[in-house]
Amino acid sequence: MERNPMRRQLAVMRQSLFDQGYLDEQFVQLEELQDDANPNFVEEVVTLYYRDSARLILNVEQALERKPFDFNKLDGYMHQFKGSSSSIGAKKVKAESTLFREYCKSGNGEGCMRTFQQLKKEYATLRKKLEAYFQLARQAGPMETACHPK
Repeated sequence: MERNPMRRQLAVMRQSLFDQGYLDEQFVQLEELQDDANPNFVEEVVTLYYRDSARLILNVEQALERKPFDFNKLDGYMHQFKGSSSSIGAKKVKAESTLFREYCKSGNGEGCMRTFQQLKKEYATLRKKLEAYFQLARQAGPMETACHPK
């Protein structure tokens, strides 16, 4: 059992991100790339994800304002967004991206609008949760090694 209470709290917080379905195995793989030479690697990758994906979100929002919908363009934006989300292990965001793309393929504009709203909620929720997690991780100090969620 971890002696440091902050470490324990961090482990519980991390596990809850997996238990609640926010993160998948890809996040663990990112953690495994983090070492003494790159102690903030995961946080830096996630920060880059949120910086770069904001542009894709904006592109989708703008494309959804134009009627009739250009489903090929929407699908292209969402394909990029889904790939970025997959790379950090953003499980719920990736699932909403997949659903959005299915609506694009079937030409369902209402489905795209509804799914995009849910995607933005999941995206924002994950961001808040990861920001809190990384803040606590900085306070707790360096982590020993990545471990797979139960």
